[in-house]
Amino acid sequence: MIKVLITGADSYVGKAFKQWVEDRYSERIHVDTVGMRDGAWRQRSFEGYDAILHVAGIAHVSTDKSMEDLYYKVNTELTAEVAAKAKRSSVKQFIFLSSMIVYGDATNAKIITRDTVPNPTNFYGDSKLQAENKLAELSDETFMVANVRSPMIYGKGSKGNYVKLAGLARKIPFFPSYQNKRSMIHIDNLSELLALIVLNGDGGTFHPQNADYVCTSDLVSMIGAVHGNHVRRLGLFNGVIGKLVDRNVTMNKLFGDFAYAKELSAYPQDYHVRDFFDSVVVTERK
Repeated sequence: MIKVLITGADSYVGKAFKQWVEDRYSERIHVDTVGMRDGAWRQRSFEGYDAILHVAGIAHVSTDKSMEDLYYKVNTELTAEVAAKAKRSSVKQFIFLSSMIVYGDATNAKIITRDTVPNPTNFYGDSKLQAENKLAELSDETFMVANVRSPMIYGKGSKGNYVKLAGLARKIPFFPSYQNKRSMIHIDNLSELLALIVLNGDGGTFHPQNADYVCTSDLVSMIGAVHGNHVRRLGLFNGVIGKLVDRNVTMNKLFGDFAYAKELSAYPQDYHVRDFFDSVVVTERK
């Protein structure tokens, strides 16, 4: 039995992973959790655990400069402190939920390949990258570090841009048919990959995504359909969008390309337990 401690008991990914393991891997993986909102975790023993899944952190981009110190305190320094404690406690594996945002955004990175160098454009992305750098200093043959650079995560109960887009898709009568490519991952696919990383004792850097790229237009249409709203897709504004997509922040977030090359997301075992259609249906249906 592999024993895993999730640091970040209240996190969306932590809760989902725990449920996933209890439903599908209960005979092979045992999961405990510890909250990180106060300092009580420092008194929690890490002895006897095989792996730490560190999912505590500030998860969404902010442009508020007053938040910058907090991002580095939580995403960088806290991560390093937890990892150091884990290593002192002879934990063999440390899995860190990093982010695709270490590569910047759709204005400076379109299709990310093995040759793409991380280039964060905000303190959220930089705080994650700095955490990875600190973990690299701790990593050795007795302490495997797995950095999981996740793209946008969605699923029932998720927060962020997916929820905003879903709210729009339930109401609007039409949407641009502009074609783009985005890497996203459903929470079940991510949970399966994390379980496999635990079972295999892996270290390294991972770039997960759904099996298929997501086009914003397709996503809006599919969400609308699940809720009985037929969203007409129009090409009328595509020319304007094409000119603005690299100049306007909102247009870039909606219609810019920001994706991992498929080969970058390959893993020896298939972690895609839900295809795109199924993932939207289970996310949107009550």
